[in-house]
Amino acid sequence: MNTAAPLIINAALTGMVPMKSDNESVPITPAEIGEDAARVVAAGASIVHLHARDADGVPTYRREIYAEIIAAVRERCPDVVVCVSTSGRTFKSFEERSDVLELDGDLKPDMASLTLGSLNFPKHAVTNAPDMIRQLAERMGERGIIPELEVFDLGMVDYARYLLERGILKGPQYVNILLGSLGTLSASPLNLAYTVQALPPESTWAAAGIGRFQFAVNAMAVTMGGNVRIGLEDNLFLGVKERPATNAALVERIAALSRAFERPISTPAQTRATIGLAPRS
Repeated sequence: MNTAAPLIINAALTGMVPMKSDNESVPITPAEIGEDAARVVAAGASIVHLHARDADGVPTYRREIYAEIIAAVRERCPDVVVCVSTSGRTFKSFEERSDVLELDGDLKPDMASLTLGSLNFPKHAVTNAPDMIRQLAERMGERGIIPELEVFDLGMVDYARYLLERGILKGPQYVNILLGSLGTLSASPLNLAYTVQALPPESTWAAAGIGRFQFAVNAMAVTMGGNVRIGLEDNLFLGVKERPATNAALVERIAALSRAFERPISTPAQTRATIGLAPRS
């Protein structure tokens, strides 16, 4: 691991769960998400991880809403890497979960999330059946969209290797390791180190901590030569719970830490080169 490599900051702006009643800075509308994307890119983010909401703030899979969001993001920060969600947390069918992958032209996403197994969140289970994972991976491959592999447990790393061996996934990989959600791997240094060690060769990896574990896990990734996922999707507070966060403040904090460790911040162009994306014209 290169502990001097530029740090890729992946900002998860909205998610499917947080509402403005939880933190008024959660961006919900396409315009709000576009404006927040511009702020986090200015602070150092080179990837934005996007979820869509309808007019009532309820999660939606509809590609036309994603189209509005991506247009708003690219208008303000045209070079940023755009990653969309194919989450099974709310939507169950392949048609729903893959709908956003059908966008074309300037609205086509660069990346899309792909969780590599089923898991328990604190209050409910999320099912990612083997056929669903395979279908989504194959559709991303057909569309030229890079999977953002989401790993919550070590078995998911083994499954990534299984899919690579069968040509369903193509290497090298971009992997988000998410630690600290009740029911999955806890946010310990040992768990992060072991998961990183188990990754397929040449993987580009980022680490995220859920809730109060966000900054600690991000800091470990910075010092280990990995990258980070950060944002209000995973954590609504800056320090103690009396201090609501903004996406920009979270990015600024981790960027400052990275510079303190003499790691520069990856630009969108550098991130595209790292993960195998063509430059934006």
